[in-house]
Amino acid sequence: MGVDMTRFPTAAHLASWAGLAPGNNITGGKRGSGKTTHGDVWLTEILVQCAWAAARTRDTYLSAQFWRLARRIGKKKAAIAVAHSILVISWHLLADDRDYTDLGGDYFTRRNTDRQRDRLVGQLHNLGYRVTLDKTA
Repeated sequence: MGVDMTRFPTAAHLASWAGLAPGNNITGGKRGSGKTTHGDVWLTEILVQCAWAAARTRDTYLSAQFWRLARRIGKKKAAIAVAHSILVISWHLLADDRDYTDLGGDYFTRRNTDRQRDRLVGQLHNLGYRVTLDKTA
């Protein structure tokens, strides 16, 4: 892939070249294959290994993304999704000449606090508690 990102106009072009672009083939209510395409197998293998390592880190965005997806779609597909994210991040770092700043492990919670609140209240209701919420000053 190299360090010259002018070959790839967008991060999606790089992901497609690497074979990590997920398909979303839905037409007429039928879902087609969502498998990734064939690309650079060596790059894909390295990125998936990095995704597994990132999943085992503490309080990072990539770890939070992996475990959030793994609950819903499984660990192997989540590893591919995190590998795609790592590739997109690396494109932005190389194309824009920036330093990496992690969003943090609580990014998804901070992004939608109402959903987090409702989920926790629902869990307490399922445990048999009545919950009254009051805003703090």
